Amino acid sequence: MGRSVNTVVEPTVPEKILLAAWDLEEQGQSPFSAEALIVASWQKFPRAFGLKGYADQYPDSNKVLASIMGEKGLARRGWLVKMGQKLYALTREGRQVVRKLTHEGGEAPAGGITEAIKLSKDQEKFLQTLLASSALEKFQEGRKQELTFADATRYWGITENLHGEALDARLNKMRAQLADLDRLLGPDGTTALSNGRSVSGEDIGALCDVHAYLEDKFSRHLNLLRTRAGRN
Repeated sequence: MGRSVNTVVEPTVPEKILLAAWDLEEQGQSPFSAEALIVASWQKFPRAFGLKGYADQYPDSNKVLASIMGEKGLARRGWLVKMGQKLYALTREGRQVVRKLTHEGGEAPAGGITEAIKLSKDQEKFLQTLLASSALEKFQEGRKQELTFADATRYWGITENLHGEALDARLNKMRAQLADLDRLLGPDGTTALSNGRSVSGEDIGALCDVHAYLEDKFSRHLNLLRTRAGRN
């Protein structure tokens, strides 16, 4: 039997954690720790994530952790990405799920966008660099197998002399910049760059996909750079 359009559907446990993660990112916490997500999930949904018999006083961390890391967890679904030791961030797919949940839950989506969204100079420079990158070109032309670590370092704006915490900080900052642009444009927004190019939310999604793909493809290279910390 199909749902009526007006039925308010209770979010699933993973969806509730995703909504709490969204709240953390909206507060400027990105990436956020597993502990922060445990507390945020419990504060938002105490009945779902409270310790049995003490739901109003303490969170049940196991309930949240199992939904993050399990076989059907948020990370495996592609809604959260691990950013470091017990550090996580929402993926673009995760943010899209949140938008769908909040719109279906009765919050009105934003009205139709009638004018292009204005970017800061730094955001425009950041975008122009990525849109002109060899990594994006190869990715979109279906030449992923030709991507090299040199393509990746140019995309991230790093050199092989960057390592340890400085490397992670740069990658985290880049992911945060992409997330900010994704939130700004959303699924329907557009912006016009000074060179005349129009950029949509779909374009931002492609840049996020390239970033995630490069991090996965060159994870061994990145780990080698991380372990060089303190050698010089």
